[in-house]
Amino acid sequence: MSHVSAAVWQGFLAEHGDGRPFEAVVTQVLPFGALIESGHGVPGLLPRGAWAGEPANGATIAVRVATADVEQRRVSVVPA
Repeated sequence: MSHVSAAVWQGFLAEHGDGRPFEAVVTQVLPFGALIESGHGVPGLLPRGAWAGEPANGATIAVRVATADVEQRRVSVVPA
């Protein structure tokens, strides 16, 4: 499970679970996608197939939640 607390996770979902855009920082670019972290500390994945261009490590990008893994407290995102 992610290091995100239940309170932070619930707050994040309340604010962005409906697809509302948010900014996230790219923490690592891998062959299958870019790992991101929201300002709330919620981790996620931007799949390679969703890229318009390869994001750079440390870049801030606008995304929205595509799916949420409630058990692991992480999200899959798409560009906003």
